[in-house]
Amino acid sequence: MNGPELIAVNLSEGGIPKLPVQRAQVLERGLEGDGQAHAKHTKPNRALSLLHQEVIAQLAAEGYAVGPGALGENLTVQGLYDLPLAVGTRLAFAGGVEIELSEARKPCFVLDAVDPKLKEVTVGRLGWMARVVKPGWIGPGEAIRVSYPAPTV
Repeated sequence: MNGPELIAVNLSEGGIPKLPVQRAQVLERGLEGDGQAHAKHTKPNRALSLLHQEVIAQLAAEGYAVGPGALGENLTVQGLYDLPLAVGTRLAFAGGVEIELSEARKPCFVLDAVDPKLKEVTVGRLGWMARVVKPGWIGPGEAIRVSYPAPTV
């Protein structure tokens, strides 16, 4: 891998796990065909969730049965984990989709379906929620370009 890359696109009718698909349409409200089990997720600034493959690997090494989509993320990414991501950071995918990170993703009770301890062990490492800046089609293997927000004075 030469740089940040999209590893998996995951969706479900609601809840977890979300299952990897070969291609999905990104709309302003999120992925076409992806159901949200809770109303708190149906806001434009929470249209998509993303999780680092590096965190999934850490959790698997800690003994949890996880893989892409198991923790409910829409986008599993690799190569962004060590970057200084912050609210306002934009991710542009090779296929044309662009998103903006809107808030850190927080664990909730839905993770109990995988393991009740996940709510505690994923605090601060569950990835990001994002809003859609430019809709389109997205699929695994796409390179990701990172743009940081302009510093405020």
